[in-house]
Amino acid sequence: MSDCRILLCLVVLVGVCSAWVDGLGVNWGTMASHPLPPKIVVRMLKANGISRVKIFDADAATMNALAGSGIEVMVAIPNNMLGYMIDLDTARQWVKHNVTRYNFQGGVKIKYVAVGNEPFLTTYNGSFLNITLPALKNVQAALDRAGVGDSIKATVPLNADVYNSPTSNPVPSAGRFRADISELMTQIVSFLNYSGAPFTVNIYPFISLYENPNFPVDYAFFDGTSSPVVDSNGIQYDNVFDANFDTLVSALTAVELGSLPIIVGEVGWPTDGDVNAKTAYAQRFYNGLLRKLSANKGTPLRPNQYVEVYMFSLIDEDAKSIAPGNFERHWGIFKYDGQPKFALDSGQGQEVLPVAASNVEYLPKTWCVFAAGGAGDVSKLGDNINYACSRSDCTALGYGSSCNGLDANGNASFAFNMYFQVQNQQAPSCNFQGLAVETTQDPSTPECNFTIQIVSNGVAASAVAPSDAMLVIFLWFFTAIVEVF
Repeated sequence: MSDCRILLCLVVLVGVCSAWVDGLGVNWGTMASHPLPPKIVVRMLKANGISRVKIFDADAATMNALAGSGIEVMVAIPNNMLGYMIDLDTARQWVKHNVTRYNFQGGVKIKYVAVGNEPFLTTYNGSFLNITLPALKNVQAALDRAGVGDSIKATVPLNADVYNSPTSNPVPSAGRFRADISELMTQIVSFLNYSGAPFTVNIYPFISLYENPNFPVDYAFFDGTSSPVVDSNGIQYDNVFDANFDTLVSALTAVELGSLPIIVGEVGWPTDGDVNAKTAYAQRFYNGLLRKLSANKGTPLRPNQYVEVYMFSLIDEDAKSIAPGNFERHWGIFKYDGQPKFALDSGQGQEVLPVAASNVEYLPKTWCVFAAGGAGDVSKLGDNINYACSRSDCTALGYGSSCNGLDANGNASFAFNMYFQVQNQQAPSCNFQGLAVETTQDPSTPECNFTIQIVSNGVAASAVAPSDAMLVIFLWFFTAIVEVF
């Protein structure tokens, strides 16, 4: 390999030349108290050779930063806007403001519009069942009328729970669309086929492991299992990703659309917030996935076929809802500040660290910790910890997480510091009724990092409001901590 070729490989994601993993994409979420500035993120994407990105809205700052980058973009219409899209004129205005506005030479290379995000989750209790298909049709019609419909397609990112196999025959070849939405799904995929758009599905092997304690761990990865699933057609599946993907292929085949293109809109592994959410597992998962993609192995029902994949996700998001689990804030391949968490192997047998974000500005190296032996009333410690964690991210303290091994004083210090950093280290935010004190001595341990937050022009710290579920979780969790005192 020439020196030039070696240099090229070193500057792209995980040491991967684009010829090895063609068009690898990532999800870029921004639900953070201090999001990285969009221009820094776009530079990081380009430095890592990432050619496709999926975002969850069409924020002007993000779109402006992507302009001229050459990166293919999937912009999104959030679920709470789907109802507006059932009016064609409104859909046309949205397309004008968020798509054609950026469709110029040197603008944003938009390829898809995501109409909603997993709108048929059972937890939504059918809220979007009657509006998703009309919204999809109107958005595509608006793209067509704007003269960009041939190159920009509307799709609906769906969770893998929209299809399944019967419990009496739980194999991929028996895959069918979920009974309660079967007719609707048939209409949606028929429209996607008519418009030339792909089916977009989110597949999460981690969730299979998280939700089922008896799930075989090796089956969640790509390096083989001692107990493969043998389909009734004789095909063996040694990983749940292939099995899940082919269950969808079977569901499409059952409605005579077995060749409809499929995009994997989200796939990844979190690194904290659960006993199985750890860096070593994430590294193992991604290495297996990247080797699979670089070899164009496809799946048993679509062998030797290229699969378009968007990894989930690019950066940790400390303001995401933790209703699904504490791991929700730790999906990033990069930490909150754009620093890579682990090295990756593209299939060439060499692990390389992704290129970190550059020119990131941090707050001063000052932490807020529990004032052991101070003048504060320790009986009020529990309330103060709960207050801090309901307004910041303490998920790393949970069972099986990176900071679970701290003692009681360490738990309090971690909580106080997270709040202090979210509040941009403002002096009043490190008081907690006399129970906390500022320090310039880093209280981090080898396993648990005490954050120094970045300087950000994004969401104001005060905008991070606790959800009811979050408050309940933290009240329960920190009541147990206070009992130590």
